[in-house]
Amino acid sequence: MDPLQDHQRLTTRRAFLANCATGLGTATLASLFGNDQAFAAVPRGTREMGLPDLPHHLPRAKNVIYMFHNGGPTHVDMFDYKPLLKKMHGKPVPDEYIADKRFSTMTGEAKGKLLLEPIEPFNQYGESGAWVSDLMPHTAKIVDDLCFVKSMHTEAINHAPAISFCLSGSEMPGRPTLGAWLTYGLGNENANLPAYVVLTSVSKGTTCGQIFYDFYWGSGFLPSRFQGVKFRGAGDPVLYLSNPDGMSSSVRRGLLDDIAALNEMKLEQSGDPEIETRISQYELAFRMQSSVPELTDLSEEPDHILEMYGPQVQERGTFAHNCLMARRLVERGTRCVQVMHAGWDQHRSLTTELYTQCEDTDQPAAALVQDLKQRGLLDDTLVIWGGEFGRTPFLQGDMNDRPQWGRDHHPYVFTNWLAGGGIKPGITYGASDDLGINIAEKPVHVHDFQATILHQLGIDHERLTYQFQGRHFRLTDVHGDVVKELLNEV
Repeated sequence: MDPLQDHQRLTTRRAFLANCATGLGTATLASLFGNDQAFAAVPRGTREMGLPDLPHHLPRAKNVIYMFHNGGPTHVDMFDYKPLLKKMHGKPVPDEYIADKRFSTMTGEAKGKLLLEPIEPFNQYGESGAWVSDLMPHTAKIVDDLCFVKSMHTEAINHAPAISFCLSGSEMPGRPTLGAWLTYGLGNENANLPAYVVLTSVSKGTTCGQIFYDFYWGSGFLPSRFQGVKFRGAGDPVLYLSNPDGMSSSVRRGLLDDIAALNEMKLEQSGDPEIETRISQYELAFRMQSSVPELTDLSEEPDHILEMYGPQVQERGTFAHNCLMARRLVERGTRCVQVMHAGWDQHRSLTTELYTQCEDTDQPAAALVQDLKQRGLLDDTLVIWGGEFGRTPFLQGDMNDRPQWGRDHHPYVFTNWLAGGGIKPGITYGASDDLGINIAEKPVHVHDFQATILHQLGIDHERLTYQFQGRHFRLTDVHGDVVKELLNEV
């Protein structure tokens, strides 16, 4: 029997009624599920190339590597030097700095909390004179390639909503993430690898209980073919990539061809974009059987490159290994690589686990920038270092119990840095106040940061939209301005 006829014979009453809606009902349904592009049976090759009107202007970057540090790296201990904080160590935070401010339930009322000096000394480095903590000696060596943004601010005070906000523009899950928007708009340069790859790691021995939620790299209401592909740290990088025992490559090829033929018939009948996703992902998985082993084989990497990334570089699942993989991915045309490292939530481990976090990530992050630069890839690769918020300049814990010192979540000002991709190197933009609690000048909201990233890839953030449930959505919601002072205009 024809499989489509068999499917129709078994269709339920509910499915029949849903499929036979016409007229106004059809129009309403279409507006609920997305725009015309989502439902049209657009050839797959067209979608690989992205939207026809992009880029909107000449891009300065082709790829993005976003090193995202889950948990909230402490700006006042790493990059935002405040001499007054050291001078006022152990004294109550002045009321005028925290008036009307909301903190997490772990802090509760901030009034009376004691200020805590940086746990390690700061020094100035490079021709730019950037201040960097002794916690980050390798980053200190490349400050003249970096652009520090010390006036970042956000709205969420807890991890998952704040991470979602940074990556998708919304505290609530369900919106497309940055990588999904880039893949949707700009397409894929390498048909043998995903356009959007996610690599995750956690420092060994950390007590942080954070997990990586799939919506951190989700496609939201965009077709799911645009979501990030997470590479695992053990076994096959992608599940089920290998052929089952007893199945040859030619047999699998024939199986996929038959499945594709059935899916093509169903796609022609229904126009469901998820069927197109299924077809394309089956094909991508087949091609990845040859491309991924080559990608992950580090045997041809010179010893001096491996040494540059640090001792953990050949250990899969580490931040060092993931940074090298990020370089190899963009080298092969992957549009967006999201390198996520969890464990930065130092509520009670500032003097213990923060050292481990910095030791595990400082050298690889600096090596990634240097490696891209020496290969001529930094010019068109935008590298981003950041987290979802900073940490309070006042203490969480007992001042007399140094091994248990900590800092709470702090959304009101924090530091990110950028490199390459047409960003102005060797500068510091914006500033916090003299205690690192509030913004003193040139505030940069998360939406402004997102708008600037898109701008560097040739995208006007107000024009890259997708209609869903009757509204045109975008990464920056209804906000955001490009921070032009960060751009190295030519």
